[in-house]
Amino acid sequence: MESANTLRQGGECKGGVLAYLERLEAQMNRSSRKSEELTVHTKESSQRTKIHELRRQRDKLRAEVKRRQARIKASLDNEDPNRTVELSEQEDLARQWGNVKDILQAYRFTGLSGKLTSRGVCVCISTAFEGNLLDSYFVDLVMEKPLRIHHHSIPVFIPLERIATEYLQTDIQRFLFSLCEYLNAYSGRKYQTDQLETDFSAFLTGPLQRNALCNLLSFTYKVDQGHQTFSFSATLLYEDLTAALPTGVTVMCPGAETSSARWEEHRASHEMLFRTKPLHQVFASFSKQVEILDLSLVS
Repeated sequence: MESANTLRQGGECKGGVLAYLERLEAQMNRSSRKSEELTVHTKESSQRTKIHELRRQRDKLRAEVKRRQARIKASLDNEDPNRTVELSEQEDLARQWGNVKDILQAYRFTGLSGKLTSRGVCVCISTAFEGNLLDSYFVDLVMEKPLRIHHHSIPVFIPLERIATEYLQTDIQRFLFSLCEYLNAYSGRKYQTDQLETDFSAFLTGPLQRNALCNLLSFTYKVDQGHQTFSFSATLLYEDLTAALPTGVTVMCPGAETSSARWEEHRASHEMLFRTKPLHQVFASFSKQVEILDLSLVS
């Protein structure tokens, strides 16, 4: 009887402890859930606060932008339109002056140079042919709107006005380069003609005729071939004024030698030489041929 009571008391004690532990666990779970819910609620509240603050700053910035736009518009409405045009022209002139300086700096070793003047810039164009420095020309530019040429030393037969009309206001680099092309080609043609008259005059049988632009030449000459002398008349036409070699060549014989097959061979050969080589180099080759023939006769 006592054993049974003891077992009942032990069972009740054991059951009470388990129930107590279960209640503690349930309480802890409820506390943990409440803590998590509180943390989530706190985070959500903090995020909502940040969102409200960001929206407030956004609205403030939008309002400030609108106020500034309104002030700028009012300022533009009240501004003198002539002053606006003047500022725009000054900015355009400053840009073009910067372009000129860049061009002169980049191409100072190719014949372009310049210096500042009270009006703008004076550009110097130095010409050359086959490494020989020739004549120099200048263009005095006034840096105002529109750009204009105050003074220059460009020969009258160079189409300066046309080049300026095409490029001066829109592309200063193209204007200078185009002018360089014409001047270098003219100086090259003139140099060749001068060399022919001074260094190879012994070949000429009459005066060399040329125009101011040196793009039309006419002359007569003779070439010795062994014991025979061939006479020729030549006309050289330079239709491309930016080129130093002719575009059209005519070589003829003033006498009755035209029926000679050998003369025709020389004539065709001379035409090809005049088309492909500078004028003085052609006569230098004639001179070498004569020297070779003389040496062969001596030996």
